[in-house]
Amino acid sequence: MEYRRLGSSGLSVSDLCLGTMTFGLACDEPLSHQIMDRAVDAGIDFLDTAEVYPVPPRADLVGVTEEIVGRWLQTKPRDSVTIATKVTGPRHGWFPAPVRGGRGFIDRHQILRSCDESLHRLQTDYIDLMQIHWPDHGMPYEEVLGALSELRDSGKVRVIGCSNETCWGLMKSLWAADKTGLARFETVQNNFSLINRRCESELAQVLRQERVSLLPYSPLGGGVLTGKYQDGPPPGARFTDYLTIGAERQKKMGQRFVNPRSLETTARLMQIAADLGVTVTALALAWSRQHDFVASTIFGVTSSEQLEQALAAADLILDAETLARIDQIDFEIPTPMTEDGLRRL
Repeated sequence: MEYRRLGSSGLSVSDLCLGTMTFGLACDEPLSHQIMDRAVDAGIDFLDTAEVYPVPPRADLVGVTEEIVGRWLQTKPRDSVTIATKVTGPRHGWFPAPVRGGRGFIDRHQILRSCDESLHRLQTDYIDLMQIHWPDHGMPYEEVLGALSELRDSGKVRVIGCSNETCWGLMKSLWAADKTGLARFETVQNNFSLINRRCESELAQVLRQERVSLLPYSPLGGGVLTGKYQDGPPPGARFTDYLTIGAERQKKMGQRFVNPRSLETTARLMQIAADLGVTVTALALAWSRQHDFVASTIFGVTSSEQLEQALAAADLILDAETLARIDQIDFEIPTPMTEDGLRRL
């Protein structure tokens, strides 16, 4: 496992990060603890969660993931693990999250309240990385950064970041921070994978020049890149449910991830992985890790077997020939994931 700095902060983390959005729904608490124990034993010291988890969000389960992580955290030295969480974005953004009566905003009041609630559920007195889950481009960044700076100055939060952010939004926030002396976003957590390579264009330039780290989520394309959708939507899979019984928003998300172009891309990547003698899971995670602007790649699992496949990426370095074969697929099938939602923010 390699360890990389988060932006220009003093924190460094393992270059693989365990995402926890399955804990409390797809994974019960004993399995969740088992997965976290194994990840830490393998060298992962970075866990990502959110107040709205598990996914898909439900009013009766909001905060359960943080509670599970919090009880597990009591079995480990607190300083040995970096914990990231998120305050939900505004209800007019991605969707009205079932927190605080469905009236989610990112004003000072709710940012401070969200942090205190997460600290209580996580059973800790500080959060290593506090992130905005999705932005509100109508809210002055000075207010958002001001509230987050209060949390940093009080010791409740060490580093701040954003998620699902546009190039404009990230630059606007950095400009506001530099102008006012408020805390800067050190990280941005966006969708980035072999079926969604948009971050390699404009956002990569911002990240390199401004010393901000990308924390890719869905590096396995929501499970599509594991190959499990190749023979049709498997029973019980997230996008199977989204496509068949989900609300309209969920159906559209499922179609963005699971479509003929993404499946053809996956089929070709599976051949490359087979030639290397590795799983396409390891291939996809290793590819993400080899980007210079990526600090840590966030992956989630629902079983110990899936975790072992992901851990195999820690020692996998893709050579120039393999990277060229991957790029050729992208040239022939550009942007298989036809839309990532950022244009609606």
